Amino acid sequence: MKSATIPALRVEPKLRQAVEQSLNSDETLSSFTEQALREQIKRRKIQGEFIARGMESRDKARQSGEYYSAEDVLSGLDAMLAKAEKS
Repeated sequence: MKSATIPALRVEPKLRQAVEQSLNSDETLSSFTEQALREQIKRRKIQGEFIARGMESRDKARQSGEYYSAEDVLSGLDAMLAKAEKS
């Protein structure tokens, strides 16, 4: 597969300097930028999946009429945590 380029990115000199100062010794500005793009794409994919699961859960609750209050959920989680800490 052929590689492609990302359009040039104009930033303030302070931002470029901050990036250059944060680079690891074996890292280039290009590799840093590529990794940042990959991580952001991954985050957005995970976020989209999270939202889809939430909407699916919402739809199931609407269909079943079964809802739980935040207090009930948090109490249940606290109980699970306390049990796990005892083990």
